[in-house]
Amino acid sequence: MSDWLNTPVINILEKSLDASSLRYKVLANNVANEDTPDFKRSDVDFDLLLGEAMGQTGGELPLKVTSERHLQKTGFSSNGVVQDQGTTYRNDGNNVDIDKEMVNVAENGIYYNSVTRAISAQLSHLRTVITQK
Repeated sequence: MSDWLNTPVINILEKSLDASSLRYKVLANNVANEDTPDFKRSDVDFDLLLGEAMGQTGGELPLKVTSERHLQKTGFSSNGVVQDQGTTYRNDGNNVDIDKEMVNVAENGIYYNSVTRAISAQLSHLRTVITQK
């Protein structure tokens, strides 16, 4: 029965939620360090994390599990966080633009909500299949 939840679509959606949650943490760190001298903003590379979740990073193939005793690849092997070293907005070396960060937070919130709706729809489909007679 647990295999019903172990579908490629649900797995990718789960990794998308993980990446969005990581992005919230990174953006919150940027906002918290808005006035820290020489602080460089960071962001999350969704393309890298999605490719990794799909087993396409660095030519890797997805792991195939043929026994429940096999080790599972969990999480991301890289953290997906990239730091912007190329820009500086102020004389103190800080490159955090609070308006841009708040737009990124709002964008990430919309993305997170859309992924949770997609997961809810997938689970609703499963529920419909299970309850059909």
